Amino acid sequence: MKQSKSPSAFSLFHLFTFSLFNLFTFSLSSCTVESEYSSQPCYFAYQNANFLDETLATAMNSASRGVFCQISESVSGGATYLNFSNNMGLSSQKKESALERETTYILGVNNGIIVGYQTLNESPNGGFTAYDLQCPNCVRKHSSYTNPTYRLIMASSGIATCSVCDKRYDMNNRGVIQNGEQGDINLTQYVATTTGPFGYIFVHNR
Repeated sequence: MKQSKSPSAFSLFHLFTFSLFNLFTFSLSSCTVESEYSSQPCYFAYQNANFLDETLATAMNSASRGVFCQISESVSGGATYLNFSNNMGLSSQKKESALERETTYILGVNNGIIVGYQTLNESPNGGFTAYDLQCPNCVRKHSSYTNPTYRLIMASSGIATCSVCDKRYDMNNRGVIQNGEQGDINLTQYVATTTGPFGYIFVHNR
């Protein structure tokens, strides 16, 4: 017989997440959050102390600025996995736990976010940030807000290039567009905080 879900464990998980949310966002002024971060739904809360993922850890290290990690989900053989790949060539995969499956991740517009420490900015949150994996200008141009397929390709230089329009964005500087036209926008940013390489990471919309 299928084992019932544990409400107590689930509630504790959300209580922990909510407490960290308040702790991490307390220092952000409403003006900063409003101007820089997207209201597009996004939610990722992960305790890397439990999973020890090396690829994700590289992007959660303030001593390794310029390393960015792409996060997405996939399903294989009835199991759900988190996929991690960084802009230095490392990749890994972790099977989601039962508790994680109860807590639905929202990985940006279409199953993909990028996290890491910027080299050119150290605020807010020490320069740790998150971007959507989709090219915002292609999404806007084609009014494709449901499952768009304009994914970015990360380079070790910290530049993310759209796989469709070839527009380039500087992940080390708030996702500023490098070769845009008048009216083009920068990468979609989400609020991101971390307690360290093998600690907690929390990404969310404003």
